[in-house]
Amino acid sequence: MESYNSTNISEFKNVWVFCEQRGGKLMPTTLELISEGRKLADELGVDLCGLLLGKDVEGLCKELGGHGANKIYLCDSPLLETYTTDAYTKVIVDCVEEYKPEIMVFGASNIGRDLAPRCAARLHTGLCADCTHLDVDMPIYKDFLKESSTLAPEKIDGLGTALVLGEKHDVSRDLKMTRPAFGGHLMATIICPRFRPAMATVRPGVMKLSAYDEAKAVAVSVERPAFALSDSDLKTRVREVVKATRELVDLTGADVVVSVGRGIGKDVEKGIALAEELASVLGGVVGGSRAAIDSGWLPADHQVGQTGKTVHPKMYFALGISGAIQHKAGMQDSENIIAVNKNSAAPIFEIADYGICGDLFKVVPLLIESFKEEQQSK
Repeated sequence: MESYNSTNISEFKNVWVFCEQRGGKLMPTTLELISEGRKLADELGVDLCGLLLGKDVEGLCKELGGHGANKIYLCDSPLLETYTTDAYTKVIVDCVEEYKPEIMVFGASNIGRDLAPRCAARLHTGLCADCTHLDVDMPIYKDFLKESSTLAPEKIDGLGTALVLGEKHDVSRDLKMTRPAFGGHLMATIICPRFRPAMATVRPGVMKLSAYDEAKAVAVSVERPAFALSDSDLKTRVREVVKATRELVDLTGADVVVSVGRGIGKDVEKGIALAEELASVLGGVVGGSRAAIDSGWLPADHQVGQTGKTVHPKMYFALGISGAIQHKAGMQDSENIIAVNKNSAAPIFEIADYGICGDLFKVVPLLIESFKEEQQSK
């Protein structure tokens, strides 16, 4: 499209969310992003729009509206029934060039990680991958930094501009995309000041899901963009979808998570066994810090933290976990945090609702026994 130029920033408006669905069912990350997108749109004073691709998926629009979307751009075609990079990229790029959103976010799923960078390249804009926090409003962003970073308060208060091509640039309307860097040892905030849309993929489970509102669901509008898509646009064909299952731990959906860290090092096998028993008694699952995963004590899908999974259980047990900022970022919003560590100065105690300073190999058996007695008395 000749009129499209990613550097004409003033022409771009509204926040878009790519609404990933599989088999006619919205992915949980999509609703999280719609909830987060509502916040960003409110900060900018614009509309929140969902971009929904598929075949016979109009019935999903109401659910998206109920979580905050003002409008859904619905692209319905038999060629979009099953995800292919070629088809989805072409349709998304055509829609963005037509309507010009200033922000577009994708879930950092297998599909999102494949799709977003290809779209960004064709749209001549930047992409920040695997984000864990998004902000536009500067006061809100500064509050986030004060709670989650080690920057001095006076330095945070002085933020507001960035050097772009040697000149000061006001970042008050830029999307501030925060993500782990250098293997999770640092957090970096990225902006895209010269191009639009500002694009990001967001890690599943890090954004809070807003409550469903029936009035908003009824009020959502649906528009069908006039996109062009034919067989000749597809370089690949999906002949068959074969679903295979393997047992994975569901950390993000668990009500109770029992995580272990470097503190089980003196007897790893026993430490994991205690964590598994405690989790079993409470109907929970076992997680681990990065140290536990890097040491090979638990599989990678058990990792909790900035470079692992973000969890919000009703009860979170941190056993032998010191509480590095990367780990705390992945579990600090849990309803109740119970920490066991023999180091009384461990940072984990700063956010724990209940802290026990002691040897986890002595404390955890007592906890297990106590919970069992409690259950038997009911």
